[in-house]
Amino acid sequence: MVGSSRAPQGKRAKPRLVKDSAFVLQFRVELLGIEPPIWRRIQVPEDYTFWDLHVAIQDSMGWFDSHLHAFRVVGIAGDIGVRDEDEIGPSETRPGWKIPIRETFNDGSPLAAYEYDFGDSWVHEVRFEGYFPTEKDIKYPRCLDGARHCPPEDCGGVGGYENFLRVIADSKDPEHASMLEWVGGSFDPGEFDPAKVEFDDPKERWRIAFQEASE
Repeated sequence: MVGSSRAPQGKRAKPRLVKDSAFVLQFRVELLGIEPPIWRRIQVPEDYTFWDLHVAIQDSMGWFDSHLHAFRVVGIAGDIGVRDEDEIGPSETRPGWKIPIRETFNDGSPLAAYEYDFGDSWVHEVRFEGYFPTEKDIKYPRCLDGARHCPPEDCGGVGGYENFLRVIADSKDPEHASMLEWVGGSFDPGEFDPAKVEFDDPKERWRIAFQEASE
């Protein structure tokens, strides 16, 4: 399935050590509609495409990359992402792996919206914070900072997540036990450690998503 592009467990690829790029792009990514805010600060290589940035956002937020996604950039017509297989006719969605991010983000154009899972509609603000020189022996992408656990997949969007938190906090709720079992036994909404973020190689993720899916 095209929209399901996460590498299977046990096949996580190692991030690339940037050697040829002199700079990285830094972004602050915040999931909108939830308080306290859920956010990440990441740095990615300057030669990244929108597909590569998508993979870095997925990994830093903690999503499973099992749904479609789209970037919407102010001043650029149409979406950037993955075309829905059910779309009929010409699509305004341009493939993200063909569009470099460095040609889009700058001081005059620092913002984009990133939507993940068109059913739950998780919308993120992606704010470009500037170019920074690469550091010796540092692997990119990397997560510098952030706060709070991302919601569970398929929990029903912002409203569903609010209900999920209410239920798991109330041991007397009739759905309490089943909800905790569904999420794996426990869930701490305040948990996040940038040092524990692991990034896939976006080229390997693309190969698994598209080449293996078509075989």
